[in-house]
Amino acid sequence: MEFAAFAAHASAIEAEPADLETVALVAELFAESGDDLPVVARFVQGRVFPAHDSTKLDIGPALCYEAIARAAGQNVTAADVEDRLADRGEIGAVAASYDFGGQQGLSAFTGGRDKLTVAEVDTELRSLAAAEGAGSEETKLQTLFGLFNRCAADEAKYLARLVLAEMRIGVGEGTVRDAIAEAFAVPIEETERALQVSNDYGLVAETARDEGEAGLERIHLEVGRPVQAMLAQAGTVTDALDSWEAAVVETKYDGARVQVHASEAVRLYSRNMEDVTDALPEVVEFVEAELDVPAILDGEVVAVDDAGDPLPFQEILKRFRRKHDIGRAREEVTVELRAFDCLHVDGEDLLSAPLDERHARLDDLLDVGRSERLVSDDPDEIEAFEQAALDAGHEGIMLKDPSSRYTPGNRGKHWLKRKPDVETLDLVVTGAEWGEGRRASFLGTFLLAARTDDGYETIGKVATGITDERLAELTELLDPHIVRQEGQTVDIRPEVVFEVGYEEIQQSPTYSSGYALRFPRFVEVREEKSAADADTLERIERLR
Repeated sequence: MEFAAFAAHASAIEAEPADLETVALVAELFAESGDDLPVVARFVQGRVFPAHDSTKLDIGPALCYEAIARAAGQNVTAADVEDRLADRGEIGAVAASYDFGGQQGLSAFTGGRDKLTVAEVDTELRSLAAAEGAGSEETKLQTLFGLFNRCAADEAKYLARLVLAEMRIGVGEGTVRDAIAEAFAVPIEETERALQVSNDYGLVAETARDEGEAGLERIHLEVGRPVQAMLAQAGTVTDALDSWEAAVVETKYDGARVQVHASEAVRLYSRNMEDVTDALPEVVEFVEAELDVPAILDGEVVAVDDAGDPLPFQEILKRFRRKHDIGRAREEVTVELRAFDCLHVDGEDLLSAPLDERHARLDDLLDVGRSERLVSDDPDEIEAFEQAALDAGHEGIMLKDPSSRYTPGNRGKHWLKRKPDVETLDLVVTGAEWGEGRRASFLGTFLLAARTDDGYETIGKVATGITDERLAELTELLDPHIVRQEGQTVDIRPEVVFEVGYEEIQQSPTYSSGYALRFPRFVEVREEKSAADADTLERIERLR
C-alpha cells in the first residue's frame, strides 16, 4: 500500500465524528491493505510495534523538528518549526504546511516524488529504533529527513504524528477490534479474546483475514509475550459481599506489578509491559528455582528490609529504574516476589478459568512467594485480615470475585481495591483496650461515642489505620483521661475527639446508640475540637 493511500484513509477517518462510521472506514482501510495489513493495523493507532513489544522509537520532539526543518529547505530551522507549532497547535499540521522534497533526489529529474509505501515507512522506522551508540542521533536524523523528503502534505502530516505517537484520528483499541470483526466477518467476542491473549493487533487482523474464526481460536498466550494486566476499581467490603457469596481477600502490597514469564528463560515485565528482567535478578533466580514447568504469573515485587518487612514504594522504584550496577543496587534494596494469579501453566491457558481454580494452580506451582489471602463472607474476619495487613506495613486489601475470569486490560467490578473512606465522623473517645504482643504497652482499640443531649452513646470501636508510632502518641494523649481500668479495658473521660472514616452506618444492638460503623478507620485527632463539638447521634441518624 502506498503511504499516500494510508494518509488519505487516515484523513477521512479523522474527519468522521460518528463511531459506527469510523469503524466502517477503518474496516475499509483494512480490507484494502493487502500484505501491509499487520502494519496498517498498528499505524492506525499510532503504533509502530505490537502492543506487547516495549521497543521505542526514542525520537524526541527536538529531533523530529530538526528533521522537518532539513526536509523543508535551507532557510528553515528547528526554531521555525517550533514557532509554527505554537501557531498551529499540533505537529501534523506543521509538517503538512511545508513543501518537502521539491528539488531532492530522483524527483528533480522525474518531475515527481518517488512514492513512499507503508512497508518502507515501517522498515525505516524500525531501523531508526534499532540505531544506538556513537553517531546514532545523526543516523536517526538522516533517516527521518529521508522519509519527510519523500512526503506530500498529507503523508507528512501522519508521518510526523506517527513518529511522535500522536496519531489523534479517533481510533482506539476498541475501534480496531470492531473493524477487524467487520472487515473479515469474524465474531467480535473471538476477536477480543485473540487480542487479549496476543496483544498484537497486526497478528489478529492478518489471522482474521487469512484464517477466519478458526484461526483466531488458535491464538493463545505465549510465554515471553506479555499481556495487559487485569485492573481493579475502587470498592468496599460491602460492595463485595453484596455482589458475591464470598470474597477472595488479598494483601494489597506497596510494590510494583510484575508479570512473570517462565520457560527455558525467565522474563519479567512491568505493568506497562516493559522488560524489567535485568533489574530484578533475585526474582529471576527465585522463579528459576521454584518453577519446573512453563508458566505465566501475575504478582507484585516488593522491597523488604533485613527482617523481611516491607519498605516504601520509593525503594522498589530504585530497582526498577536502575539500568547499571545492578549488583550494588541489589545489595542496597532487596526485593521479593508476591505472586497472586496464574494465567498459564505448561501449555494451558487459564484466563477463562475462575479465580479460585487459578489460585489452586498457583498453589501447586509455588510453596513460597505467594500473596497472602483468605476467602470469607464474614465482614469481621475480613476486617481482621485487613488490620493484620496494615499492622505488617502493607497498604491494605484487595477484594476479588472467586468466580471471576482474568480479563487483560479490563478494569471491572470483579476486582476491587478497598477505597478510602468517603465519609468521616468526629467522635468522642470514651474507652479503650490495651494492646497485645509488641503493642502491649499501648492503648490499641478505642471505643467511640456520639454526642446526645444527655451525654454520649457508643457507636463502635476503631483500631484500623494506626501505626505503632501513632499508638504511642495516642496512649500518651489519653492516659491523663483514664478514669477506671478493669483488666485490659479502660474507661476514658470524654475529652478527646477522633476523626473516623467508615464505609456505612448500620443498625446494631452491640452499642448503646443502636448503630455501628462498618469498617471504621482512624483518620486523625481533632485537636481543635472539644467533646461538645463532636458529631451528634441525630446527625448520624440523618446520614443513614
